[in-house]
Amino acid sequence: MTTTPDAQAAAVKQAQQALMAGDFNAAARQLDGVLAAEPGHVDARYAAAVCARYRKDYPAAQAHLTALKRVAPEHGRAWQEEGHLLREQGEADAALAAYQRACRFNPALIASWRAQVELLAAAGDVPAAALAGAQVDRLSALPKDVVAVTDLLAEGKVLKAEHLCRAFLQKHPRHVEAMRLLADTGVRLGVLDDADFLLESAAEFEPDNIQVRLDYIQVLRKRQKFEAALAQAQSLYERDPENPVFLSHLAIELMQTGDYDRALELFDRVLAILPDDPLVLTSRGHALKTMGRQDEAVASYRAALDRKPDHGDAWYALANLKTYRFSAEDRSAMEALQQAPGLPHQDQIHIGFALGKALEDAGDYEGAFEAYARGNELKRLQTRYTSDQMAEEFEAQKSVCTPALFASKAGMGAAAPDPIFIVGLPRAGSTLLEQILASHSQVDGTLELPDILSLAHRLRGRNKFTDRSRYPRILEELSGDQLRQMGEAYIENTRIHRAGAAFFTDKMPNNFRHIGLIKLILPNAKIIDARREPMACCFSGFKQLFAEGQEFTYGLEEVGHYYRGYVELMRHWDAVLPGEILRVQYEDVVTDLETQVRRILDFCGLAFEPACLDFHKTDRAVRTASSEQVRQPINRAGIEQWRHFDAHLNPLREALGPALTGYRD
Repeated sequence: MTTTPDAQAAAVKQAQQALMAGDFNAAARQLDGVLAAEPGHVDARYAAAVCARYRKDYPAAQAHLTALKRVAPEHGRAWQEEGHLLREQGEADAALAAYQRACRFNPALIASWRAQVELLAAAGDVPAAALAGAQVDRLSALPKDVVAVTDLLAEGKVLKAEHLCRAFLQKHPRHVEAMRLLADTGVRLGVLDDADFLLESAAEFEPDNIQVRLDYIQVLRKRQKFEAALAQAQSLYERDPENPVFLSHLAIELMQTGDYDRALELFDRVLAILPDDPLVLTSRGHALKTMGRQDEAVASYRAALDRKPDHGDAWYALANLKTYRFSAEDRSAMEALQQAPGLPHQDQIHIGFALGKALEDAGDYEGAFEAYARGNELKRLQTRYTSDQMAEEFEAQKSVCTPALFASKAGMGAAAPDPIFIVGLPRAGSTLLEQILASHSQVDGTLELPDILSLAHRLRGRNKFTDRSRYPRILEELSGDQLRQMGEAYIENTRIHRAGAAFFTDKMPNNFRHIGLIKLILPNAKIIDARREPMACCFSGFKQLFAEGQEFTYGLEEVGHYYRGYVELMRHWDAVLPGEILRVQYEDVVTDLETQVRRILDFCGLAFEPACLDFHKTDRAVRTASSEQVRQPINRAGIEQWRHFDAHLNPLREALGPALTGYRD
């Protein structure tokens, strides 16, 4: 039996060589050994399907493909192989559908494009055959290395793709498609500044390359360069105001800058052209939700599901309203979808979390935990997070950010008192505190602004994997002018989110890891630590599928270790920055709202205003998962919900350790 990963890889390679030599029996023996030890081995399962087809054992080939698609539903070559299998058996229509799905997951599969040309032409669909033929021509014209990079990216082999693409660009530095693909690897690896530079350069080389421009918009948005992204989207829109792709991108960028009315107008224009587009219907629902128009948002999400019943994003969007309740028919539909072969990985994740919420609301706590656990397991496959690495980062902050550091930098930084940072863990009540503050006449509520995280990323440098301690160590080297410029840049870059009040909130929870940086560049900023009882907070995070980041939440042990590290780091900040941070316990806010509101306003130097007690009446856009909850009067409903799942939470308790009871210290 082949057990070690290296031995399995060697066996698969030998099997592939046997396949090429036509020795199908030898190939099958090698692959059977790998699959006996590791039934989910993707490469072995794929090769076994090919081997079975070559042997004309069509049932065995289909069984291998079904198993493969369960563990890797977006494996383009699996769908291509299914197309070959179906075509050999005379099932032209099913083969065509498989080839089309193969190209959706892996656009570099030229064999699938060619097969589509032949099948579409045979069916008399000349226009569609011509479109597929254009893809064949495009791929044929590209250098083989560039096609290989596309293939590697589709298979998730990002580091290999980056290495090959960089090597190609060293020889062909102005090849635009290679630049675009290298930028794609940068996005996947979190190196957004490199991706930004590559796409900006590529757009200058080929201004009419629409895909480059679309990729550039997305990178600008990820970097929170909202005005630049909006300008790019507006430029595309002006080229062709009736193009639904350009309309959709402009609508999305308008949402980022807070112009929801115009965004909705553009979404409606797209739907007049493409009335059944589930992606547009879902995006429109997101805009309506953010504006507080819940009934209309629900209708838009349900319309998306009517058009595409397996659209996971719409299912989860309904769950993420928090106040929405699924029907028994909805639960049955989601359960059936989970068993459907070929459901894309991301849809599986969305539906797993949505089904967990639906079953929890129905009182089926065992089923709910199983669904949440499955969603987290699938999501964890997409992350590279480790608790050990995060613990190293926490310790680095403690070792560098000492009283001596702050004493040596006293009086430096930008003097602006405008920002009120609300930090902590997600699902700890930060949206509630923001809504309370944003109800004050002198405070603008903004977003979870990524500016501090982006600054920390830049200070860490390009070699963040080989020199993780460069930041925060570099804080010791920054001059007064540099600290002041960073603080002023933060104030200027966040201005787009403000409406003219003297103060504004920044509620990015993970900023607690960078309080030292914040107080060096903005010494007069206020910092509020939103804290919640650990079992409730951590399990609420475990149940939540976040749009981006928060990778520590996708495992009970991981989120427990993170909470423990957070408590210990906040204890350090309290020691080195005495009196600079206000801790607000969520349970205290729920128990005695007015006392806590007055306490918060006093800390921020703001006069009491009754509107802060009636925060649920404040009309403003709220993007976080708590958007509907903060539009209702305060209640205790969520404090004890975790107890329904108590039997499953021992790994969380163990990971929390002393923070389980010492979180208020």
